[in-house]
Amino acid sequence: MIMDTIGATAVRGVTTFGLDDLHASLSDPVLGSMTLLNEITGRFPNAVSFAAGRPFEEFYDPAQLHGHLERFRTHLELERGHSPEQVRTALFQYGHTKGLLTDLLVRHLAVDEGLDVLPESVVVTTGCQEAMILILRALRTGAEDVILAPAPTYVGFLGAARLMEMPVLPVAEGAGGIDVDDLVTQVRRARERGLRPRACYVVPDFANPSGLSMTLAARERLLDVAEGEEILLIEDNPYSLFNADGRRLPSLKSLDTTRRVVYLGSFAKTAFPGARVGYLVADQLVAGGRGPGDGPLLADQLAKLKSMLTLNTSTVSQAVIGGMLLANDCSMTRATEREARVYRRNLAAVLAGLERHFPAPSDGSRPQVTWNVPGGGMFAVLTLPFEADDTMLEYSASRFGVLWTPMRHFYAGGGGTHQIRLSFSVLTPALIDEGLARLAALVRDRTA
Repeated sequence: MIMDTIGATAVRGVTTFGLDDLHASLSDPVLGSMTLLNEITGRFPNAVSFAAGRPFEEFYDPAQLHGHLERFRTHLELERGHSPEQVRTALFQYGHTKGLLTDLLVRHLAVDEGLDVLPESVVVTTGCQEAMILILRALRTGAEDVILAPAPTYVGFLGAARLMEMPVLPVAEGAGGIDVDDLVTQVRRARERGLRPRACYVVPDFANPSGLSMTLAARERLLDVAEGEEILLIEDNPYSLFNADGRRLPSLKSLDTTRRVVYLGSFAKTAFPGARVGYLVADQLVAGGRGPGDGPLLADQLAKLKSMLTLNTSTVSQAVIGGMLLANDCSMTRATEREARVYRRNLAAVLAGLERHFPAPSDGSRPQVTWNVPGGGMFAVLTLPFEADDTMLEYSASRFGVLWTPMRHFYAGGGGTHQIRLSFSVLTPALIDEGLARLAALVRDRTA
């Protein structure tokens, strides 16, 4: 129903809607989570912010963009044999739906991930968020289809699932990431209820928001379970290069021998988020295609969806990312060495600061504040002795000048009421210490 008023205020001659007239996702708190943090950050610019999950930006130089673009233009001419006219068309016109970078991404995945993938199985997307939308749209065939994800999980995935009307069933998370035993339990319970579990979303390395990682044994068992239960795994891998000890475990996709894993990648954290370039690898086979553009791989079907969603990822953005890859022999490990050192330094500063500002009670009693110890990445999680909701965040920002993210935003079915996520990627050790001191003052205030 279209109304003539907004609330109690009459607005004559203006077409307005009731929120009930729009998609139900717009009333979901998940979709407001990022807006909330941006709004509070804007109102308290002098607060120390542990809220933003952004990459470190002090190494960014606008002049680099021109260099990367020129390097990719030269690549088109010399390595791909493009004429000047073809180069012009490639950069300025609508591009191939699967992207300009599939050959370079194949090289990148081989160098950094030990993956041997076909260029045809790769689709370049407008950020990793589009990759999530595409795979969820493809998998949802009816109301009985559901997806599984650890609780807590990345709010962007929860939002994408909400937009696609794909219910998310939570799976327990332990100290080593997703609880594989509980995944089996949840899959079987769902089937008993007449539901159809399609896939499980997982971030094996330094997950957002928990910061947790899976062991090699857990990764292998997860693959075995996916095969046995006949579900896909959607592996999201934005943080694996940023390990604290320099040692990396193999991705799920590199261990995948039966094409159970759809792999999602992004350059938001390793290059820069403004490019909005992500990608997916979907090498599963699809039978029975009869329409234009049909191919033997799931990637071909996802490309058909993309052609109706964004048509193609910005060719200029792809060219800049392509130039960055070429400058580093297609290794983002090499490209992010300085950033990785910053994240290792900041993680050490966070853990040392937590020990200093929240020391264990001398009488051996239970500490008021506890935290996990990630092996890398950008996030750590604290458990507080009081409820840490949006109202408390507002109080923390206004009275103590420190921002964080309530963990409740990362739970599809409720949870995390006393937990907060600390993101330390953009801070200095001095700011980390100051922010933790302010957080300690908040805890004293709330427990006095």
